[in-house]
Amino acid sequence: MRRLNARGMLAVLCLAISACVANPNPSPSPSPSPSTVPTATPPSTSSASAEPSESVAVTPTPEPSLSLEPPAATDPRQIEVSVATDVGEANGEVVVTVTSHADERIDEIVLRWPSELNGTLLLRPFVPSEDRIRDGGPPLVQEWTKWVVGPGERGEPAGTTSLGYGPLLPGATLAIALDANRILPGSVAFDLQLLAGEGLLTLADGGGAELRVRVP
Repeated sequence: MRRLNARGMLAVLCLAISACVANPNPSPSPSPSPSTVPTATPPSTSSASAEPSESVAVTPTPEPSLSLEPPAATDPRQIEVSVATDVGEANGEVVVTVTSHADERIDEIVLRWPSELNGTLLLRPFVPSEDRIRDGGPPLVQEWTKWVVGPGERGEPAGTTSLGYGPLLPGATLAIALDANRILPGSVAFDLQLLAGEGLLTLADGGGAELRVRVP
């Protein structure tokens, strides 16, 4: 077996050193990064409802019971009106006081109310008595000029009762006493109009002569 001389040993040693320098410890190769998968964004939702909003219907205010339609005609002559009621459980009296502020005579003052009132409170221009109907009784004297349940021949509307008085002179006052017979218990309110013919007379404030009367 041949022995390596010193020069050969040196050559072997140099080869070993160069091999160490040429092959350092390898670093681990980077692993491929996982692919990024895009996530779907959920659609945004609106907080407002998709249903169309319903419009709110405006309900007209109903007319009160026992009311009257305004007449087509008006009369510019001015009057002053007051109503006093004194009706008990069975009967009593309603007094309508009218004062004329017109410069000319009003031939006829007409009181008008709904005929439907008769089912609750019956108004009439006199108190029935035996003397009014018996043979040989005192002469029948009536203060009213007409008493019409409409429709009437002079344009009185259907569903109304018209009671006429007069004449009413300028500046004069007329107190009209109506007998009131209560048909149903309890309070009742109704419209009362004051007309000359078929024209609604005028109050001092310029409004029509129409009142809302309440009988407790």
